[in-house]
Amino acid sequence: MRVLVVEDEQLLADAVATGLRREAMAVDVVYDGAAALERIEVNDYDVVVLDRDLPLVHGDDVCRRIVELGMPTRVLMLTASGDVSDRVEGLELGADDYLPKPFAFSELTARVRALGRRTTVALPPVLERAGIKLDPNRREVFRDEHEIQLAPKEFAVLEVLMRSEGAVVSAEQLLEKAWDENTDPFTNVVRVTVMTLRRKLGEPPVIVTVPGSGYRI
Repeated sequence: MRVLVVEDEQLLADAVATGLRREAMAVDVVYDGAAALERIEVNDYDVVVLDRDLPLVHGDDVCRRIVELGMPTRVLMLTASGDVSDRVEGLELGADDYLPKPFAFSELTARVRALGRRTTVALPPVLERAGIKLDPNRREVFRDEHEIQLAPKEFAVLEVLMRSEGAVVSAEQLLEKAWDENTDPFTNVVRVTVMTLRRKLGEPPVIVTVPGSGYRI
């Protein structure tokens, strides 16, 4: 899942991004509304965590732009105000969910995951394919009832492949969904991660390489 965090309190923004990355999400961070507009014009995000009171361009205007573009991106709006009227106003702008500050990080993570599921065809909470069970909420992976320990990027790649339900996923798509914008697009990080993931998942191999196209399970 790829997430954009838009928050002018840099310490909070960086803390949220770090926490979400530990949950195997690819996260980009910006600190004002103008930078947010630039990112959403060029990158495809599953979820935008959007502070409402932003400098340069207000969060309301960022939300309106996402709606105008007709993007499948879901918006989780943050604000220091917990007034019901503010929540209603935010939702009427096109936000999909609303979370007042201060918030528990566990709740924010749960809401981001819930919104991320809405950007794709509805799938069960626990993904199962080829003897693999993947639980995104608990960050657990089992093969034939044996638990497998994965690093965050390995988990993210496996989740993208599982969600594709047998369709081929290109290296570029994996890079877009599992890594942030600071990753060198010419790196071999996808190939190396897939190799490590294959080894950890064991025999027989469940990740198939489709020459010239990508990978599938």
